[in-house]
Amino acid sequence: MKHSMVARRASRWLGGLAIGMVVGILSTTHMARSESAPPRGFLSGEWPTGLDWENRYRSLPLAENIREYMRVISEEPHHAGGPGSRRVAEYVLSQLTAWGLTAWIEEFEALMPVPVERAVELVEPETYTARLEEPPLVEDKDSSDENQLPTFSAYAADGDVTAPLVYVNYGGPRDYQKLREMGVDVRGKIVIARYGQTWRGIKAKLAAEHGAVACLLYSDPEDDGYRQGDVYPDGPFRPWHGVQRGSVIDMPVHPGDPLTPGWAAERGAPRLDRTEAKTLVSIPVQPLSYADAMPLLENLRGTVAPREWQGALPMTYHVGPGPARVRVKLAFDWKTRPIYNVLARIEGRVFPNQWILYGNHHDSWVNGAADPTSGTAALLETARSLAKLVDEGWRPKRTIVLASWDGEEWGLMGSTEWAEKHAAELTEKAVAYINTDTSGKGWISMSGTHSLQALANEVTKDILDPRSGKSLREEARERRIEQARNSDEREKIELQETLSIGALGSGSDYTPFLNHLAIASLHFAFTDESSAGVYHSTYDSFHWYTHFSDSTFEYGATLSRVTGTTLLRLADATLLPFDFTDYASVLARYVDEIEETSKEMGHASPPDLSPVRAAITAFHEASESYEEKLGRFAGAEPSSIEARWDEIAELNRLLYTTERLLGHERGLPDREWYRHQIYAPGYYTGYGVKTLPGIRESVEQGATDRIQPYVAIVSASIHDLARRVDDAQKLLASILE
Repeated sequence: MKHSMVARRASRWLGGLAIGMVVGILSTTHMARSESAPPRGFLSGEWPTGLDWENRYRSLPLAENIREYMRVISEEPHHAGGPGSRRVAEYVLSQLTAWGLTAWIEEFEALMPVPVERAVELVEPETYTARLEEPPLVEDKDSSDENQLPTFSAYAADGDVTAPLVYVNYGGPRDYQKLREMGVDVRGKIVIARYGQTWRGIKAKLAAEHGAVACLLYSDPEDDGYRQGDVYPDGPFRPWHGVQRGSVIDMPVHPGDPLTPGWAAERGAPRLDRTEAKTLVSIPVQPLSYADAMPLLENLRGTVAPREWQGALPMTYHVGPGPARVRVKLAFDWKTRPIYNVLARIEGRVFPNQWILYGNHHDSWVNGAADPTSGTAALLETARSLAKLVDEGWRPKRTIVLASWDGEEWGLMGSTEWAEKHAAELTEKAVAYINTDTSGKGWISMSGTHSLQALANEVTKDILDPRSGKSLREEARERRIEQARNSDEREKIELQETLSIGALGSGSDYTPFLNHLAIASLHFAFTDESSAGVYHSTYDSFHWYTHFSDSTFEYGATLSRVTGTTLLRLADATLLPFDFTDYASVLARYVDEIEETSKEMGHASPPDLSPVRAAITAFHEASESYEEKLGRFAGAEPSSIEARWDEIAELNRLLYTTERLLGHERGLPDREWYRHQIYAPGYYTGYGVKTLPGIRESVEQGATDRIQPYVAIVSASIHDLARRVDDAQKLLASILE
């Protein structure tokens, strides 16, 4: 865009500051911030108008609307690739357009095989045929819906194998180490692992790497069932025949369509042969209920499982192998199926080529009331509320893009293919990506890029919890203090000025934006202890949600206030609200952690991380200088900013492209799709994050030849980041002269 166009748009927007607004009286649950100091990036002179719009926005989300969206969407199964997904996409589109938003569907297609044959049988020393289905419940009408996907693991291999059974606990790296210590070899065996501690795809990958011929997964009631409390329909937890479906695609290598890695899976696009795909598991994998798992586990003998491996089924757990022998037979259709992403756009009046994105997926494994309709419904109410503001005269400075993704459950299909298609445009224009997914009741959970930590803290300080009336941030702080493991951790939380946000690994639709394109990202949700009780099962229904989760939908409305307020702050701040001092502090802590890991592993020659520390020091110094200038910015006169608007436009570009500098075209070891050098899912943790992953995982895996090359990459990236922030503070100083 030419600078003169920016200046003209800015003039129109700043002129609008003088326009008065009539805002209704708001309840305290909708408004917390007073007309005091403006939030980060706003001018004091413009904030009264900005505050009026924010308060107006926060009065709009209604719990009854969110309830109705969920009722409609979760009425029928709507898995990706099926007619239900298209129905939901068209419903979302119809709502967006009815509210006056510009909206459309972008279609892709991806390999999404469904099973044509499934069998798990105990053949020795007794016989038992696994049910492999979830019985309907009279209390829940949706549990008997037609067109349900069967219980299966997406992208498991075809096969018909019979072999002795071995129990591998959670099936993680430490469990296989323990098996070696016990003298148990899983080569040629079928392994059975309980869900928990690590992502299901890692369990399948490790089973194959250790020579197993098939992998069975089950939910143990110790972790996900009656040991936690009453089971559905009497309580929120997984019943005896509940099964967790899910993808076992090797997402830490790359998400998205396995046949189009790095490019969009559009109709007619070139595709790999299935034998060339790097993310497909090589053995059959099938999930079980704990009712189906129990006869198999009861017939294991051999070594008694260690105490920490004992689950809650009424028996003593043994490791095996045998005498239990099991047959697993699976066959899939291996078809390509359609994906329907729904997009909406609110055009920015000043910076139309700076995009603020917010997404949530709409596909589910069955009816999916919690996962993902709780988040989809909140996104819809955010969209309706923003559309209402537009009707009342509000125009954001920056463009807002809303997305309802398809195919997330299979491996982030819709978001990945869309991000790959629009990669060049997103690299140039995307300021930040906001994500939601499953949400319930309880406490706000915040994770993301640490340059957005201050923004997340400001937003959650200004929005009140519907139960207590305290700020969401204070509620979350008190919860963390309550759950602190020791007095030192408790004191650290109490002394923190800001509430730390978590680092993002993978597992939801922020992944292609953050990990592949290096776009600053945030993820919000409300969580409590019971939210996973019917995860990925038939019983994740409207009945379950309205009885055991956010039954009043007030937390859904509050989530809409959080996401909408975050969008308004990012879209309307004169300077984008990035804070780099938090980022620098977190990076220093990551380096400390890696050095401590190296010591714990007994490495004779610890890695030389001094180049990374030097880069972080430079980054911290530049960040402190920028913060000092930003502290003076709020008092600037809007008229003076209008005169320097072209420079403000360039300053904002410097700010939002900082994150791009942390992406490297080489990517991470053995997975070049993952470019971000600070955050990534672990190669053997799946969803779980590894920070400074190129260095950290090289240290953890003893790959000494890779450590210093990634030290060089990371230190160079952080030095580039320091220089970019230094350029920003110099330009800001010039504007303030």
